[in-house]
Amino acid sequence: MLEQFAALMEAGVEDAKIQYEPDTDEGGPMREVTDELEAWTAAGERVAIATVVRTRRSAPRPPGAKMAINERGEVAGAVSGGCVEGAVAEAALDLLRSDGPPRMLSFGIADSEAWDVGLPCGGEIDVFVEEYKS
Repeated sequence: MLEQFAALMEAGVEDAKIQYEPDTDEGGPMREVTDELEAWTAAGERVAIATVVRTRRSAPRPPGAKMAINERGEVAGAVSGGCVEGAVAEAALDLLRSDGPPRMLSFGIADSEAWDVGLPCGGEIDVFVEEYKS
């Protein structure tokens, strides 16, 4: 999936649907959200998946980190921390409510501003949010 995304970004396509394929590695990022994802979808709930697809400089989670958000706003996993998690959850809920296309979200803070908000250094992450289809 990340390779597909990188190719689309290089081509300037930001709202493209990428086929989701669960991570089969027992220690992979998908394991963080698997139990909740299975329970939510078995209950007939709609779920969005957020995936870190690119980082620059410092980032709390690596590319591939995942977060699942159900239609009631419950969250499993993590893509970053702090206010980024809330913004990603809000975007995921908007996507589910509107039946809209997948979204690319970008977050970042300059090194010069990081200390002022309690961070040791700046960095950027791109998070791809899409509806999960089992």
